Amino acid sequence: MASGGFFRKFRIMILLFILFVVGVDTYLTKARTTDWDRPLIVVVYPINGDGSKAASEYMTALTLEDFTDIERFFTDEAQYYKLPLTKPVEVRLAPVLADKPPRAPQDKSPLTVGWWSLKMRWWSATLESGYQGPPPDIKMYVMYYDAKNATHVDHSLGLEKGLIGVVYAYAQDNLTSKNNVVIAHELLHTVGATDKYDLASGQPIYPEGYAKPNKDPLLPQEYAEIMGGAIPVSRSNSEMPDSLDECLIGPRSAQEINWVDGS
Repeated sequence: MASGGFFRKFRIMILLFILFVVGVDTYLTKARTTDWDRPLIVVVYPINGDGSKAASEYMTALTLEDFTDIERFFTDEAQYYKLPLTKPVEVRLAPVLADKPPRAPQDKSPLTVGWWSLKMRWWSATLESGYQGPPPDIKMYVMYYDAKNATHVDHSLGLEKGLIGVVYAYAQDNLTSKNNVVIAHELLHTVGATDKYDLASGQPIYPEGYAKPNKDPLLPQEYAEIMGGAIPVSRSNSEMPDSLDECLIGPRSAQEINWVDGS
């Protein structure tokens, strides 16, 4: 009996030590990726989400130029906030992946989500991708679907713990710019930015979800606060931005990612 109690306490101590190490690593990673002393290497990993021919052909034709507006968006916003680093992110394109990440659970309980997060981080850490280039700071797994057949895709996610994004996108040339809006949104999640829209209605929350909350008249807005997700045109309606040219990083989001002093 005494021996069993000892081993139980020993296992608990080991578990607490592992949690401590994970916590310290998470803290150090967060500090390293938000001190903005160098560009963050963001690697995009294309994945055929539905196994379709359309998605396969679209991914085969992808080049780094298809993602340059993400770099440009972060550069322009960094200049606005007078960030000393002129180029905050550098996007790289990895070869198409055959594997798919663990699917996020429908059950959003903390235990279920936490377990999925651990599986996701393990999958990402042990993945053989064929990518050759600078080690990624942030990994964005982009799942492409045939736009003609995919009436609904899962909700995209960005994990601050692990610096991983999972984006559900459409394999159609005229939707590339919209896909990049989603990639940039989830990328910002990985470095600490939070959603600024109402989860029930999908409408941007005033004032932090508005790109220009002091505009007079307030509505309609001309831009989307990228973490607000849409351009408010009335109190109850908003429009999805067509590209990152219609998006801004608001002051609250800039604070969350350590671009401005939050005090």
